[in-house]
Amino acid sequence: MKVLFVCVGNSCRSQMAEGFARAMGLDAESAGTEPASAVSRSAVAAMAEVGIDISGHTPKVLDWSRIQEFDRTVTMGCGVAESCPALRTDEDWGLDDPVGKPMEEFRRIRDEVRAHVARLAEWRISP
Repeated sequence: MKVLFVCVGNSCRSQMAEGFARAMGLDAESAGTEPASAVSRSAVAAMAEVGIDISGHTPKVLDWSRIQEFDRTVTMGCGVAESCPALRTDEDWGLDDPVGKPMEEFRRIRDEVRAHVARLAEWRISP
């Protein structure tokens, strides 16, 4: 299963989701409707705490020409519908944006992202 994780800035939640998904054996990418200039340092640190390196990731703009390549498109709940109403999504995880918040909030969101991705990975292998 090939999964696309989308948020507005592609600097935190969608990057974490991509990192977890790849670690769990999914073919995954992430993108943003209005990408930030860099991945959040706090997101990189939070993922490093659980052994996943996303330090080499960069925010990417949503490439409309590739949308059909993905089996599932997941949004993070961060205003994607407002910034990109034409995007077809299979599910929205409704996650808070931790950017600008304390590290504890990044850890909380990281753990929520991990749980969502684990369910997605489990769904992929279920009959």
